[in-house]
Amino acid sequence: MKKNEYASKNFYDIWLPTLAPSAEVVKLAHRAGSEREWDRFMKKYRAEMATPESRATIELLAALSHQTDFSVGCYCADESRCHRSVLRALLLARGAKVM
Repeated sequence: MKKNEYASKNFYDIWLPTLAPSAEVVKLAHRAGSEREWDRFMKKYRAEMATPESRATIELLAALSHQTDFSVGCYCADESRCHRSVLRALLLARGAKVM
């Protein structure tokens, strides 16, 4: 979803591109036809999430998860083949309360 559309379509309350994969890494995910290619995508996305800004955002969300409910959204139909599955694992590793 484009940043300028997120509020007008009422899908999300906030836009948080810090946790989104880069355009280059999204292309890897879309082209992944094998487990090896999917693993390559996950490795690249995890590397992007290891930057100080992304790591701090994940830690903040993990802490907030103990005090309030929130959802992380995306348009992928299958979470197991989406960056959300990696993000979930990263949040859990930081102690997030995940339902």
